[in-house]
Amino acid sequence: MRDPRAWSRRDFLGHAAIASASLALLNGCGPKRSSGSGYRLPGVDVSGPHSLKAHAMDARMLFGFAVNTQKLRDDAAYRALVEQQCSIIVAENAMKWHALRPAIDQFSFADADALVEFAARRHIRLRGHNLCWHEALPEWFAKQVTAVNARQLLRDHIRTVAGRYSGRIHSWDVVNEAIEIRDGRPDGLRNTPWLQMIGTDYIEMAFRVARDADPSALLTYNEYGIEQETQEAAMKRAAVLLMLRRLKQRNVPLDAVGIQSHLQAQPANGYGPGLQRFVQDCREIGLEVFITELDVNDRTLPSDVETRDIGVANRYRSYLDLLLPERNVTAVLTWGVSDAGTWLNQGKDRAREDGLPQRPLLFDGQLRAKPAFVGVRDAFDARHQAGALRGTPPSQKPLPKL
Repeated sequence: MRDPRAWSRRDFLGHAAIASASLALLNGCGPKRSSGSGYRLPGVDVSGPHSLKAHAMDARMLFGFAVNTQKLRDDAAYRALVEQQCSIIVAENAMKWHALRPAIDQFSFADADALVEFAARRHIRLRGHNLCWHEALPEWFAKQVTAVNARQLLRDHIRTVAGRYSGRIHSWDVVNEAIEIRDGRPDGLRNTPWLQMIGTDYIEMAFRVARDADPSALLTYNEYGIEQETQEAAMKRAAVLLMLRRLKQRNVPLDAVGIQSHLQAQPANGYGPGLQRFVQDCREIGLEVFITELDVNDRTLPSDVETRDIGVANRYRSYLDLLLPERNVTAVLTWGVSDAGTWLNQGKDRAREDGLPQRPLLFDGQLRAKPAFVGVRDAFDARHQAGALRGTPPSQKPLPKL
């Protein structure tokens, strides 16, 4: 039997009906080969009114990238692309604990401050990522944090960091990835250091302290692994929703949910009504939804660059077509600017069998737009043209003012 992953180019292009209209592109021009590792999209203007931020604005949404602060500082072309395409950005690493806390009694804000200033000068909104997570902790954490001091340490960290940027942050990922079904708890909570040392109320505490520190930011719970139509994802969605409802019932200040959306180009079970229902359930309890870390893993696609890029574009388009009709989905961010810096090319567990680098984002390593750019832009246009979106926005927070 032929390996289903070993599709021919003809097989794959025949399957690509979802994006066929989008990938005809503009002026009847399709993807053309160019020198280098990718291919260009002739006739596609990505600037000004043709940018993703402009099309997202028409759809009453925000669009942006997770950015590398060093590249933002040192690479003029990278910086120009961020300015051109983004109405919102988030730091890949500059606001995580390990970046901010060189020692238990010290903070280092240089990169975070620079990012805040960059966004403010260019009138780009900024997401804060993140205030409480079980990963990206500094080396000293395991040796110096105990059940005696953990609560005060977390409280002081949130007060200091969120307070420093109060009024300048669009939204904070207050708690990141707190659910893990495989840890076996009835409530679905992940067995993190915070849970072990503080107890189950660490989540509620984090949100309340964040609201006090920055009353204007949208406070967000951010999660991964809830996108596919699998039993595991369904169980995780249910556990996340249970936690969110309990927090809202206790009047915990919670405004939004981040669906990370690290997608597979060829998921075994697809993306469908389970995730859509989750978004609708979030709306019913008054929560906005942000797509916070969008990219498409292309490991199972053929080696041919053109075929891969079309497959990735198909996934972007079909996934956004599933979620964007929901009115409480108000922001889309990809995890990275270009293929050159993607986390999917870091680590053997994410490598392609053919050894080729993955191409999971909207721009290639030379910052050229790929078919996925057009797929995302067309998804924004479809939402805009549909006019009447499903549901109503959360009552306590308006849609983003663009």
